[in-house]
Amino acid sequence: MIRAICALILAGLLPAAAPAVAAQAAEWPTRPVRFIVPFPPGGTVDPLARLIGSRLSAALGQQFVVDNRTGGSGSIGTGIAAKSNPDGYTYVFVFDTHAVNPFLIQNLPYDTVKDLAPVMLVGTAPMGLITSPGKPYKTFGDVIKAAKAKPDTVTFGSVGSGSLGHLAMTLVQEAGGFKLVHVPYAGGGPMTTNVLGGHIELGIGSVALVAPQIKGGKVRGIATTGDKRSNALPELPTLIEQGFPGMSASAWWGILAPAGTSKPLLDRFHAELVKVLKQPELRKQLTEQLGMELVVSDPATLQKFIVAEMARWGKVVKQYGIRPD
Repeated sequence: MIRAICALILAGLLPAAAPAVAAQAAEWPTRPVRFIVPFPPGGTVDPLARLIGSRLSAALGQQFVVDNRTGGSGSIGTGIAAKSNPDGYTYVFVFDTHAVNPFLIQNLPYDTVKDLAPVMLVGTAPMGLITSPGKPYKTFGDVIKAAKAKPDTVTFGSVGSGSLGHLAMTLVQEAGGFKLVHVPYAGGGPMTTNVLGGHIELGIGSVALVAPQIKGGKVRGIATTGDKRSNALPELPTLIEQGFPGMSASAWWGILAPAGTSKPLLDRFHAELVKVLKQPELRKQLTEQLGMELVVSDPATLQKFIVAEMARWGKVVKQYGIRPD
């Protein structure tokens, strides 16, 4: 009886609440908006959030403030976002680790699908495999030859155990029948520095990370991991071209909100994102500086994408017993 009465009361309140929510969305934002970035400055997620935030600030007259909450391969900051007030004033920028963390990190402080509302898949980018100009590797075939001649001697670095680069190279080794030694790093900066210094043989990171180093002549590119050549590095052949059919892996960047954020607010935010991402100068910055292939999706596309990435890479983590650093 009590439940029935409550349901009737709630049903009576909802029609009255709908115009208020719509009005709130129309007025949004009336105060600063927080962009949680669960990674430190210097990678690719932080500049993406800052570039988008500065454009939104200029367009809407309110500050969009980047809040770096690092640790746990992005899970700490994402957990903070998941527990935030779903009032349209907190969003989180996630990276490809978001779809791997549920299988890699025990006691994740949120449910990846249920506790966060999708907003937009901003873009994707393949990974790039690099080496020092002083190393003998010109093609991926050279890497395979060296690895088979001296097993467990050729090293490759990634931005951490369970990172997309690590998982992709795990599959490549299995397909090619050779073995490399994985060296995990806390971030892309230290990894590329050690490749440049010749301390490790190879490194793998998103094109957004490695393209500037390749174009500057500091490192040599060997391959990319997309299903087609990267617009940022069109001279580099893919792994598919070098004898690994179906071997495609892309980094990605998405925006999420706390679950429970109203649809009118999400729709308003999404519409404003679409406007700024149509600006030619910003598009050029994201595609040329970050090597990103823009997607600018609707929320449903991002949700389906995350679920598919979880299914694909979760299997790899389980099959090969991959553990965090």
